[in-house]
Order: sequence, then structure tokens, then C-alpha cells
Amino acid sequence: MALLENMQVFVRVVDLGSLSAAGRNLRMSPALVSHRIQQLEAHLGARLLNRTTRQLQATETGQIFYQHCLEVLEAVERAHSSIAAEGGAPSGSVRVTAPLGFGRRVLGPLVPEFRAANPMVDVRLRLSDHLLDLLRESVDMAIRMATLKDSSFVVRKIADLRRVLVAAPEYLAARGRPQAPSDLLEHDCLLLRFPGTQQYRWTLTTPAKGDGAKGEAKSTKLSIAGPMDADDGDVLTRWAVDGHGIALKPLWEVAEEVKSGALEIVMPDHPPEPVQLAIVYPHRALLPAKVQSLSDFLVPRVRGLLAASHPDAVL
Repeated sequence: MALLENMQVFVRVVDLGSLSAAGRNLRMSPALVSHRIQQLEAHLGARLLNRTTRQLQATETGQIFYQHCLEVLEAVERAHSSIAAEGGAPSGSVRVTAPLGFGRRVLGPLVPEFRAANPMVDVRLRLSDHLLDLLRESVDMAIRMATLKDSSFVVRKIADLRRVLVAAPEYLAARGRPQAPSDLLEHDCLLLRFPGTQQYRWTLTTPAKGDGAKGEAKSTKLSIAGPMDADDGDVLTRWAVDGHGIALKPLWEVAEEVKSGALEIVMPDHPPEPVQLAIVYPHRALLPAKVQSLSDFLVPRVRGLLAASHPDAVL
């Protein structure tokens, strides 16, 4: 067991690139992480890491051993999953991250229902509109609402979501209704903004005109600026309702405000490009049973809840 634990520590050190980062991730002191690596090197009779004051890298031997560690740890996960598949109940903790609004309104209410059916699985939910580093934060699954790029992560699509531009009737009466994408440059736009975000780049589509499918939709990319931004999407909704500007939102998030008239959809003929809602897992060929069970539970329920929020919320 000590050897297996030391292998887990070594993998985490290589993934995160430092002893201190691995220590924070594993809730160990850097000294204990270093001791575990030294134990592993002594057991193997080989140096696994090259350490300098600024950098830590796996040696050539360490790189080979790292790949074997991944195979061993995956085999252990496979063994655990096979027991669950034979009738053993999934167990352990699942660390989940999700956007704030989605977590509050959709995911949060579903977690107790999942726990009632899977009492041996603990759910550790971390909500943030920031994109957390799955490896550094030791996340088992992340729910992302984004245009997902190719990566080493595994993606399970939940749905494509329609997005809209919205503003309060009072704002539009005072400032005028934009008719073309370029008009937005003269308006107060409310932005979701944090380090690394691309939310200040809005892509709007103009459907093709003409008969049938002869034409092609046109995309317009705009770099949007505004007097107010926040790293919480619900704050943007509140500002929009209060008449402070135009916000770009997934339709399901503002469905109630649109139905009540508190917000109006702006430029419906030039909608923002849709966004994908998906579950993202760290690079693993086999998911632990606890993660697979939570994923299988969430996907159909989330689709149903979002579709029920508005007839056009899910594409």
C-alpha cells in the first residue's frame, strides 16, 4: 500500500510540476511529499526527478516510470469499478466543479437526490465561474458551459444551449434598440470577466437569407467593452434587470426574466453563437464507478430541467 501511495504522490508531482503544489493538492506538507519521492527513488534505485531552485522535471527514467504508474493506478481503478459493476455500491468522494448559476439552480438541488440513491458516495461541490485547473484542484468532473477546445480531457456532452442578448425595457427605451451587431459598440455591455476569460469577445450570427439552404449564415465577431463587469454571471443578470446595460446569457438562465418581461431579447435576428454544456473529466481511459454513477445520474435530469425552463433553451 505504501508503494502505491508513493506512486500516486509521484504522479501528482509530475502533473503539477512542483512539490509544494502537489502537497497542497494532496493535503501534505512539501517535506512529506519530498520524503515520499525519496522513498520511491530508494525503492527503485533510480533518480526520478531533477530538482533546481526554479524547476522540477522528471528524468528520462522518471518519465518512463510515470507512464507505468498511470497504467498501474488505472488498473487499480478498473478493479474497483469491476467490483461496483458486479453489484457493489459505488463509494468514495467525487469532487465536482460547476459554474455558479448552474450550480445554484440546477446542480445543487440534484445532489441530495443522487445521495439518497447512492449513500456511500460523498459529493464535494465547488462552484465558480472561473475555469479551475482540474489537475491542480484534484477535480473528478467539471461541468463546463463553454466552447470547448480539443484537449487531453474526456468530454461528455449534455446539450447545446441557445444564448441571447438581453436588456431591460427601460434601458432600451432610454438608449435605443440595437439593430445590427456593430450597434453594440455604442451600448453599455455587461461582461463576465476574470483572468483568462474570452467573454468580452462576442460572436453573433446572422441567419442566411433566401430560399432553403442556399445561403450561409454570417458570423460577426466583436470585441466588447463596457463600464461594468463581474466574475459572477448572476450579478450580470441583476444589473441587466436593473437597466444598466445589455448582457449575453444562456437563455435558460434568464428564462423567467424574459417570461415576466423584466428582460427583453435584443436583436433576435442576430443571436450569439450557442454554447456547449458538457461534463469534462481528467484524462482517464476508465472512470471510477463513483464518477460514472454521478455522471449517468446527472445527464438526463439536467437535459430535462434546462429544456423545461424555456422551449428554445436547448438546441
